[in-house]
Amino acid sequence: MKELVLPEHLAEKMEQLYQQMEKDYSNVARALEFSCEGCPDNCCDSYFQHHTYAEWAYLWHGLRQMPQEKQDQIRGWAETYIAECRKAEDKGERPQVMCPLNEEGLCILYAHRLLVCRTHGVPARMRRPDGKVMPFPGCFRCQDIVEEREKTGLKTPHVERTPLLMELVKVEDEFLEHKRHMYPRLKLTIAEMIVNGPPSIPTPHCER
Repeated sequence: MKELVLPEHLAEKMEQLYQQMEKDYSNVARALEFSCEGCPDNCCDSYFQHHTYAEWAYLWHGLRQMPQEKQDQIRGWAETYIAECRKAEDKGERPQVMCPLNEEGLCILYAHRLLVCRTHGVPARMRRPDGKVMPFPGCFRCQDIVEEREKTGLKTPHVERTPLLMELVKVEDEFLEHKRHMYPRLKLTIAEMIVNGPPSIPTPHCER
């Protein structure tokens, strides 16, 4: 299968979009006086799944900038991650395993981390195409801050994910040459994106 390579102009669009995400996140965090500093937990063990080929390709855009030896090491960590997640799922539990890109408490591919990684922590919301609004309360520390603020009548600021996701969909559509309907829907962890290799063009089904 032919690999899907992210063109430089789309990689630049992704970077601009991610910068806007970081700006929106920082504005809300500042308003709440929220910081991850000193937190006893690490969000990188949260079980996240990702849904766009563009972000998958962007992740590989960053991975390939690393030495081959490091890439091989990360792949080994990703394989371990997948195995541990399967053990948890077999027990009917939600996996809580450290991300294979986390080394000594820090993301080693920080500049190429994905949308969910960038927006997790502070309150956010998203409006689905059917009009339903989905709220995201933020991490446990942020929820404590919000609870105390709301006792005094203060409103809770939040990151509005809808315009960010709409821009991401535009990038995705261009990346897939306006043929998104031809690609299987994605629901992959970062570890699976690493072990599976970069995204590729699906093989057409033969007519019978």
